[in-house]
Amino acid sequence: MRVLALLAGIACLFTVLLDAFQTIILPRRATGRFRITRIFYILTWRPWVFFAQRLHHPRKRETVFGYYGPLSLILLLMVWAGAMVVGFALIFYSLGSPFNDAVQRPGFRSDLYVSGTTIFTLGLGDVTPLSAWTRVFIILESGTGLGFLAIVMGYFPVLYAAFSRREVSIALLDARAGSPPTAAELMSRHAYQGAEQALSLLLVEWERWSAELLESHISYPLLCYFRSQHSNQSWLSALTSILDTSALLIAGVRGHEARQAQLTFAMARHAVVDLAQIFSLKPVTNAADRLPAERYEQLYDLLCRSGVSVCRDGRSIERLRDLRAMYEGYAEALSHYLYMPLPPWMATEPHKDNWLTVAKVRAQTEVADATEKSAARGGDIAQEIVTHIDRHHDF
Repeated sequence: MRVLALLAGIACLFTVLLDAFQTIILPRRATGRFRITRIFYILTWRPWVFFAQRLHHPRKRETVFGYYGPLSLILLLMVWAGAMVVGFALIFYSLGSPFNDAVQRPGFRSDLYVSGTTIFTLGLGDVTPLSAWTRVFIILESGTGLGFLAIVMGYFPVLYAAFSRREVSIALLDARAGSPPTAAELMSRHAYQGAEQALSLLLVEWERWSAELLESHISYPLLCYFRSQHSNQSWLSALTSILDTSALLIAGVRGHEARQAQLTFAMARHAVVDLAQIFSLKPVTNAADRLPAERYEQLYDLLCRSGVSVCRDGRSIERLRDLRAMYEGYAEALSHYLYMPLPPWMATEPHKDNWLTVAKVRAQTEVADATEKSAARGGDIAQEIVTHIDRHHDF
């Protein structure tokens, strides 16, 4: 019995320390089907989703989902600490519970008490060891507890720094692609003269953002559960909208920015595929078509009216469909698992957009400027700007 307790205690400690090392310190994807962290999220995420889905108010439901990421991190740390307390208690029990306890008869309860006070470095001293080996293990446990506390203190800043970097780019995308972001809106807002360079620069930034997302979320998959500040934004919707835009540029839009679109598409697709594999998700093949034929025609008509140079050679829709097949199934799988909706290709309903309000004010300024420069023309050019904005957006 004592030998089994010793083996169980050592196995418990080894499992916890290995899992904590892979989760916190190891800068690559952790492996193993029976890792504590993996089992913990399997056992807690589904019940959390079940509870959240019972809430019919979208904002309250999203708030509950937003609590899961930070709260699960705290609970996981508690699970690790509790497992280490039990592991050392089993080792003390295997040594015959060699303690001098004035409150109760030495046994497994005393072993748990000593283990708990030692690993959290309380040092109460009301229970004292009676053997040399027990003192060795107490010193070892106190050092483990101190090291565990130091690692945890360094773990939180790393996580929240990665989360903050991720969210800054998502917030910046709001003024460039709408909220939720769509490929049609992103292309339309980059249809002005000289916008090709700005769009190429934006795609460069999102290529790097996708690489940072891949690196940080592979190392810390917990970040995938962290939600954005607003319910209509998420890292998954931003990543999907960039993939949509890149695929559109590659398949059916003229311009030199298509070269950068290929690089961004490759990096963003790499990120979405690998993150789906982190959760052992297979690509969804039976999801509703995000861009049916009629919506495809509306999309290209909108782009043409916005001034985007569209390539319509009869096979553009097939090329776009081939590119979509490379990433949409994985994005759908992540969407179903994390309950983060994917963005449409183009806005289906009018919605309030602060950027459009600013654009309308700027259009009025251009009307006044054009009137001063050319009274004979009556401000026709500037008025066309206002008409163009009002034709495509509701305020």
